[in-house]
Amino acid sequence: MTRLLHVAAALAGLWLLNALVTFHNVWPTVFIRPSSELSIELAGILLLMAAWMQLGGRIPGRVLAGLAVLFVIGALGRYAEVTAPALYGREVNLYWDLPHLSSVAAMLTRVASPGLLVAGLLAIIAALALLYFLALWSWRGVNGALQLPATRSVVALAAAGVIIGFTFENLAAQRPAIPRFSMPIAKTYGEQFAKVGAAMLERGTVRQLPSSPVLSSTLSRIQGSDVLIVFVESYGRVVYDNRGIFETLAPARAELARAIDETGRAVVSGYVESPTFGGGSWLAHLSFLTGIEMRDASRAQLLMTQSRRSFGHAMAEHGYRRVGLMPGLKMPWPEGVFYDFDRIYDDAALDYRGPAFGWWRIPDQFSLAALTQLELTVRTGAPNDRKPAFIFFPTVTTHTPFRPTPPYQADWSRMLSTDPFDEPSLRNSLSQLPEWNNLSPSYTDAVAYELQTFAGYLRTQPRNDLIVVIVGDHQPPAMVSGANASWDVPVHVISSNRALLDVLGKCGFVSGLTPAPETLGRMHQLGPALLQTFGTSASRCPMEYQEPRS
Repeated sequence: MTRLLHVAAALAGLWLLNALVTFHNVWPTVFIRPSSELSIELAGILLLMAAWMQLGGRIPGRVLAGLAVLFVIGALGRYAEVTAPALYGREVNLYWDLPHLSSVAAMLTRVASPGLLVAGLLAIIAALALLYFLALWSWRGVNGALQLPATRSVVALAAAGVIIGFTFENLAAQRPAIPRFSMPIAKTYGEQFAKVGAAMLERGTVRQLPSSPVLSSTLSRIQGSDVLIVFVESYGRVVYDNRGIFETLAPARAELARAIDETGRAVVSGYVESPTFGGGSWLAHLSFLTGIEMRDASRAQLLMTQSRRSFGHAMAEHGYRRVGLMPGLKMPWPEGVFYDFDRIYDDAALDYRGPAFGWWRIPDQFSLAALTQLELTVRTGAPNDRKPAFIFFPTVTTHTPFRPTPPYQADWSRMLSTDPFDEPSLRNSLSQLPEWNNLSPSYTDAVAYELQTFAGYLRTQPRNDLIVVIVGDHQPPAMVSGANASWDVPVHVISSNRALLDVLGKCGFVSGLTPAPETLGRMHQLGPALLQTFGTSASRCPMEYQEPRS
């Protein structure tokens, strides 16, 4: 009976240990499921333990404890490996992702109550402790079973079979679609440490960035019009490619189209490829403004140590005032020197006094209303009673997790008051919490709000000297955009200047708010192309002047 109990405990322990390092993601959620794959690391450890015992050795308790810790660490690495692509559409990179943990922690400390933070921390500690004790119990059970010579022989043969099977499977010309053996967690950690090491070594070397493209223009075609560049957070191609999202957004899209038409404007649209996916908006911003592609933070940080020409410099040469409208900026931003804005309106400078909507707090409708008051007062006197403005506006309302989404306020003047919303609509908005395992509905609601806000804004600015460029920074996380989604984002150029829109038609932009399926180019090509379009007439698409896509 004792032997049977040892064997039963060992089998349960082996299943648990194997499950800790071979589970898969329940796509696209934060949850996991066990798999039928086998772990070569577990097999290798079992073979070593069996051989050691066969030679008369014993496994000390501290070794079993160390193995338990090792498998908890393995489980954490496995979780990051299988969950990150499902949530964010990309793999984890410790070098780039770890520095963002402090920002996430700062966000949580500001938006969550102390009680909730303590409860969350205790839950994490309890979960890790539970994993450790389960792993330790499992290893003790395995160790007890291996004391029996017959069990030890069976385990050794099975472990050797797993190692041989893993070797043959990975030496095959094509790995099976459903593998029998899991890739080692050691490989995952090894790749991450290699990335960190390479990045740290690279920091001490002189790395070359491409020279800046031609960022200049006569701006003769726009004749002093204000230029508003709106980077819409998480506004990706999924809003057109996903039929459900596309149909749900149809009313909001139609409302924006009506506002464009009613104010005597027209719109052309296209797709460009973003340099980032699911996050890292600043890489898209830098690519657009400098004309140099930024696909990783190291490259971006290096660029920002240099004195480079940007989109704003070309505008400033023709008397434009450069304004950064950045409601999501909550902390000191020394990097802002690189952008060389004449004025930055951050969270504090905007002085929003209405109700907060999540961590990002300020509704995008308020930011646009404040912009009008602060910078874009209607010109009533001579044409040059104020400088024309170049405004760069990264939005925040459509940021993950997309809720709570503010209610739209039809009376724009009320947005600047301390009581911008009616109580019922505000209560309903604040009561809507994110569904972390199904973010698509909240994403769709947030994008609908954004489109409605743009429609309202255009109606508050019924003038001919305003050009609005709406561009997505990146696709939303993979739990919304889907598996293997493209990196394309929509671009809309709205203006009453038909000649300007006709030139963009040479680039493949099409009339209306629905882009043609083909991608026009990459994000870093878009900024220089727009500058060229703002200038003299071109015989061919300005985006063709950039380097070819690799």
